[in-house]
Amino acid sequence: MSKLRVAVVGVGFWGKNHARVFSELPDTELTAICDLDLARAKIIAEKYGVQAFKDTRKMLRITNIDAVSICTWTTTHAVEAFRVLKAGKHALVEKPLASTIREAKKIVAIAKQNKTHLMVGFIERFNPGIQRAKSMMKEGAIGELVSATARRVSQWPERIGDVGVVKDYAIHEIDIMRNIFEEDPKTVYARVGNLKHKKFEDYAQIMLTFKHGKTAFIEANWLTPYKIRDLTLTGSEAILSLDYIKQEITVETSERTLKPRYEWKEPLKLELQHFAKSILADKEPEVTGIDGLKALMIAEAAMKSSELGKSVHLKLEKIT
Repeated sequence: MSKLRVAVVGVGFWGKNHARVFSELPDTELTAICDLDLARAKIIAEKYGVQAFKDTRKMLRITNIDAVSICTWTTTHAVEAFRVLKAGKHALVEKPLASTIREAKKIVAIAKQNKTHLMVGFIERFNPGIQRAKSMMKEGAIGELVSATARRVSQWPERIGDVGVVKDYAIHEIDIMRNIFEEDPKTVYARVGNLKHKKFEDYAQIMLTFKHGKTAFIEANWLTPYKIRDLTLTGSEAILSLDYIKQEITVETSERTLKPRYEWKEPLKLELQHFAKSILADKEPEVTGIDGLKALMIAEAAMKSSELGKSVHLKLEKIT
């Protein structure tokens, strides 16, 4: 196929951006829009000249689609993913992969059984700042990595309706830490709570431990009056700081401070372009269903750690 024919399911706050990007990419053709709110689906569909649907099953029956981007509420990820994958279509499922580990395992199994590509929407993997930071680290810019600290904080996002800050915010950093350290953590210790929101936890501090005494610290909340997305990598020779939003990197050594300049690029566009290219080339995507499953398992272990008031040991190496 010359172009990947893609549909977007769920075109609310974030899904409408998926629709926009798929309409712009050279390797994709936006084919259909689906949303429980048919009026909303029609507005987005009309904008791009495609069909609108209220039910994914009907869309899959009558529309020629190769892949589907699932941007619905977390509680519906599993149902939508089952439908898409069982129909033999490739799927990108926004994070978290599912509401529960059991659902996530089933999604991964169905994708494998049907030989379809499954990618999870961990957008920060495609943030040029993250990619450059990891490249600089591998080139020895900070010496040996000792620890990493990440903050993802802001006010309560209006789009949230069915998941707390750990699975919505901290899970991004959980995935990034696995990617930066290039291994699974051994233990997780966390403290979470709800200060302003009764239904879900709205703040979390999470510590992950890796081999050889290396650690990662994650702070996530919906309480801070302004938006912060940053990462600090502490090495034996230098400290690297990254602003996710500006994609700016600063490297500080004992002798100098470096601040290289790069062109800003849209992470979502890079992510969806990768999704399309991986399918067209029949290659495994950068972020797999297993990555989504492991991140969810760590997130749930963090919740358990807070409940028990002690560290929780993780056994993720054998999950493939």
